Amino acid sequence: MPRRAERGGPRLRLPLRKSLLGRLLAVSALVAACSVAATAWLAVQTTSGAIEQEQGRNLAADTRVLDALLAYAAEHPSWDGVDATVRELADASDRRITLTTQSRQILADSASSSPPPPALPPQASAVVDPLSVAATTETEAGAGSVTVAAPGTDGEQRSGNDRVDPRAVGPFRLPEAERTSLRRSAEETVRCLSRSGIASDVVEGPSGRPRIQVVGNDPDRMRGSRCSTDALDSPTETETKALTALNDLVNACLDRQGREDVRLDLDLSWRTGETPGAATAAPVPTPVPSISVPREALPTEMATPEPLDSENDRDIASCVGIARQEQLSSYVASPALLFISDPRGGAVPGFALSSANTAKIIGVAALVLALTVGASILAGARLVRPLHALTGAAQRMRDGEEPSHVVVAADNEIGRLAAAFNDMSVHRARLEEQRKVMVSDVAHELRTPLSNIRGWLEGAQDGIADVDAVFVSSLLEEAVQLQHIIDDLQDLAAADAGALRLHPEPVRIEELLAHAVAAHQAQADAAGVALTVTAADGDAPAPELNADPVRLRQAIGNLVSNAVRHTPKGGRVTLRAYADGSGQEDGELVLEVADTGSGIAPEDLPYVFDRFWRAEKSRSRRTGGSGLGLAIVRKLVEAHGGTTGVVSTVGRGSVFTLHLPAAGPDPMNTAV
Repeated sequence: MPRRAERGGPRLRLPLRKSLLGRLLAVSALVAACSVAATAWLAVQTTSGAIEQEQGRNLAADTRVLDALLAYAAEHPSWDGVDATVRELADASDRRITLTTQSRQILADSASSSPPPPALPPQASAVVDPLSVAATTETEAGAGSVTVAAPGTDGEQRSGNDRVDPRAVGPFRLPEAERTSLRRSAEETVRCLSRSGIASDVVEGPSGRPRIQVVGNDPDRMRGSRCSTDALDSPTETETKALTALNDLVNACLDRQGREDVRLDLDLSWRTGETPGAATAAPVPTPVPSISVPREALPTEMATPEPLDSENDRDIASCVGIARQEQLSSYVASPALLFISDPRGGAVPGFALSSANTAKIIGVAALVLALTVGASILAGARLVRPLHALTGAAQRMRDGEEPSHVVVAADNEIGRLAAAFNDMSVHRARLEEQRKVMVSDVAHELRTPLSNIRGWLEGAQDGIADVDAVFVSSLLEEAVQLQHIIDDLQDLAAADAGALRLHPEPVRIEELLAHAVAAHQAQADAAGVALTVTAADGDAPAPELNADPVRLRQAIGNLVSNAVRHTPKGGRVTLRAYADGSGQEDGELVLEVADTGSGIAPEDLPYVFDRFWRAEKSRSRRTGGSGLGLAIVRKLVEAHGGTTGVVSTVGRGSVFTLHLPAAGPDPMNTAV
């Protein structure tokens, strides 16, 4: 707990970490930091996702462009006539596509020549070379550049050294006659397999050779069929001639390395130790596998190609790749540089969080945080300033100083708190004043009978007064008055402390009023005042009341005694009871005590039920009672759950009313 300031000493302020302003600043800074972090994270995630998606689309489009140009290069011996293909690809991908030679001489450009197109990017997107797919030159593709590669339509590479596009078939391309003959044989085999319950289809390769693609994963059933594939398994005349030339190139390469000659099959596999007998003798190729099944249907050892473990196999594979490039070089277009750029100039925009961008993000985040903290300081200062004023005023009240008024700046929560504090301060000052007045009044009320008793006793002691019946009667009268004041004070103290007990029971109000009239009839006759009970309006009697009869008679008796005392001779005091509203059982009962006395001034009406209040300011006991009767009436009525009221006209009299619920006080809570 913070140390309290000593009475009259300086008032200590709370440290910032414990004050409302400090907590507000901490919460605001935390909220701002979390908001900035969440926003930044969301922006980065969203932007990164969008960029990745866009880059994926760009890469897919660029791959399609490269694949199309590789197909063109694999099927044409030169780049003549590629302009139409380039423009078509540029329109489909919304890119500027440019093909140049290795020395950057433009072969084809989708950009119009008027006005002059922007300069090409410094690095090429890819090298279009059907004999070396996915290869780029070190001079054109620097470190960090992205190489766009397209393996071809079948997506397969035969070996690590064979990067020839499968669509580059060169001399292996079948003429129309051989293609038609093989196609007819393949269709006959498909029909045969269909009759055996094996679904298949004819697939034509880049060279025009058809093969049968089996649908499903049951190779044993396919091998058990009796459908002949001899016509499809044998190479054609064109393939035999091209394979012989390729075999010669491979063996020449192996001879230069001192390796043994090999014999190639049409699928470019090889066998060693089978050298032809003469230079003119053509190798006899092995049958071509004309039926293929899905890779997942093959056994593991068949689905996975065997690696080239031996050095001899690696040398043979290298020679096969070199021989294929040499054989196909005259059938394909020369290598070209491919530039894929934005149609408006420059490379296709990407995303890079540079140091400058990072600094900008940090600066903006810091600015947002600073603005948040600044706004929190301003708002917190405006919020804490009236709280400081309230705290200071409360401390001054605690130290016994005069209550101070706190300025209400606005109609908000703090303003309403300040207004409530001002009302409490005024109420506290009024209660303090009432307390001082009450002490003075109690001292005055008790001093009078005690002074009289002391005077009589001193007179008797000095022999001035005779101790006779009159003397005793005077002392008894003063003692009774003193006892009456003490009883009234005790009742008020019990009511204030919540210790006034009620014992409610059914009460007939007519009998209660008759008893009150009978008890004060002698006082009324002595004062020359007519005291009567008036029946309720209508024929219906007043409802039965559930109340404490003793306390209720005390309240009515105080009102009657007060009315008789303030009514001149020849006046009238009337008691009346009636049901408010329709007179239902759970309604409200109203008791009236009306007199034709001197009345009460309008400015005095709010204080009629206050303690020790008298209409006469002289405080004479001969003209008024102790000033506690009406205060006791209000407490007793409130104990029954009711209210009191008064209407008065100066010179014409007053009407005191008691509003009591017919159900009476709550029997579970009869302590007031």
